[in-house]
Amino acid sequence: MKLTGESTTMTSPLKALVEFLRLIYTKCYRKLVRECNQQMSYAIRRLLRAAMCVFSWFVMPYSQCVSGRIARRKLPPIEDPLLLLSATVLAERIRRREVRSEDVVRAYMNRCQQVNPLLNAIVEDRFAKALEEAREVDRQLDDGSAGTVEELVRDKPLLGLPVSIKESLAVEGMSNTAGRKLREKKVALEDAPVVRQIRRAGGIVLLVSNTPELCLCWETYNQCTGLTRNPHNLQRTAGGSSGGEAALIAAAGSLLGVTTDIAGSSRLPALFTGVFGHKPSPYVVSPYGHHPSCDDENWGSFFTPGAMCRYAEDLPLLLGAMRDPEGAPVTLDKPVQLTAIKSYYMENDGPSGLTRPIDPDIVRAIRDVAGHLGAQRVHLKRLRWTLDISMCKMLRMKNIETIYTPQPNGKPDTTIKREVLKYLLGFSTSDMPSVMIGPMQHIVNNYIPQSRLDFLDGQTEKLRKDFIDLLGTDGVFIYPGFPNTAHRHYRIFHKLVDTTYMMVFNTLGLPAASCMVGLDREKLPIGVQIVAAPGQDHLIFAVAKELERRFGGWVPPPSE
Repeated sequence: MKLTGESTTMTSPLKALVEFLRLIYTKCYRKLVRECNQQMSYAIRRLLRAAMCVFSWFVMPYSQCVSGRIARRKLPPIEDPLLLLSATVLAERIRRREVRSEDVVRAYMNRCQQVNPLLNAIVEDRFAKALEEAREVDRQLDDGSAGTVEELVRDKPLLGLPVSIKESLAVEGMSNTAGRKLREKKVALEDAPVVRQIRRAGGIVLLVSNTPELCLCWETYNQCTGLTRNPHNLQRTAGGSSGGEAALIAAAGSLLGVTTDIAGSSRLPALFTGVFGHKPSPYVVSPYGHHPSCDDENWGSFFTPGAMCRYAEDLPLLLGAMRDPEGAPVTLDKPVQLTAIKSYYMENDGPSGLTRPIDPDIVRAIRDVAGHLGAQRVHLKRLRWTLDISMCKMLRMKNIETIYTPQPNGKPDTTIKREVLKYLLGFSTSDMPSVMIGPMQHIVNNYIPQSRLDFLDGQTEKLRKDFIDLLGTDGVFIYPGFPNTAHRHYRIFHKLVDTTYMMVFNTLGLPAASCMVGLDREKLPIGVQIVAAPGQDHLIFAVAKELERRFGGWVPPPSE
């Protein structure tokens, strides 16, 4: 018994020593992993900055050549006064039979025919059917079968209003190729859920608008419809991937637009063309019925249809109509006292050492907005990880549709090696982003260490918590959307890393909107992002209305 007692007393210090050594090892290991991740990030940043620099040697001359060949024409002036009214005002006048739906639809149809030869934003229209539907709305209003005004406000808030839809969203009987050059044109067999909601709310689908191939670029061009141009300067990009919608809405060729947003696809075009583009909280709007599709469980957290319009008051109207009845809860019409909203801002991403400096005109605009709202300057240090966490999350999504996706016969139409070689030799029918998505997915899924991916997932959750703790249920965050205003066509290819200013909010699942706040020294629109916590979209709408009131909002593009 004595020996047993001595053994017990001897093992107690030994256990303490083992525990101490284990703790030291754990701390050292974690420090080593953290340092390795930081060194890897530093190396990746250096590599990407070098790649962007090399890209610019080729992109800049090509961009200058392409943009220089585009005539510096201006749009025809906006002559029909109906085109200058908000959707909210028009809906009310249609319900009260002060304005006929047919006149509104015809006004937008005529404007499209005026501006589209210059913008190249429309893939396919349904003008004749839209006019028929508008006449039917007017007939029902005339004979009283449409219902009372109160019933229409509740059940059909968009009654008689024309709505344009991004071509990647399915509209029955309309083109749904998402800019991809196919052997046979793809036509949608049924409406996407969000399009059904628009129709149920009384909206009249006017057309489907241009998008880059498979929505994989932040500029809008493809080998089917071609290049979409910015109405404020035809030699500048309208952004992407919802560039067709943005160009039409900014030119008063569309009243309301249903877009999509996977990495700023709704907000960047709105920013470049001077309109309002909103990415809702995840699952407020159904993410299904889109081409390309994806069955990853995180798809709806990253991707969502969005709302675009010229007037801030139309954002809750449109999103309310788009909303999935079985989707995530969200507040849209809750009255908000602006003085009760807490505002925070940052002028850049840290800086991260990766993105380019923010243009001085945009910095001044952010400071003006922050000053007007009484915003507090903050520093969220984890924003420097935005590129790493966003790209790794998006490229790890399973079964996202690309040109390499297996067809019904189980085989893909092409392989990575074959398509890259064809592209380099000039024989590919796909654009560069569609070709390069395959190699990028392969690298992330096969060559990035799991420890690195785990680290980035951890940073994502911590950054999301940082934002939710900061914003709560009464806060908004003001942030740049991009380092510059609309650039010349194709220059996005040496600025790809700058898209993380918007992509990060898809990664974190936060609602965000681009808001027009002025013009730069070249008379191009300046916008800022307004971000809120999940489900607090109404705070964004309240701030957007105030910024529109203070800074003027949408400005008609220069006209002849």
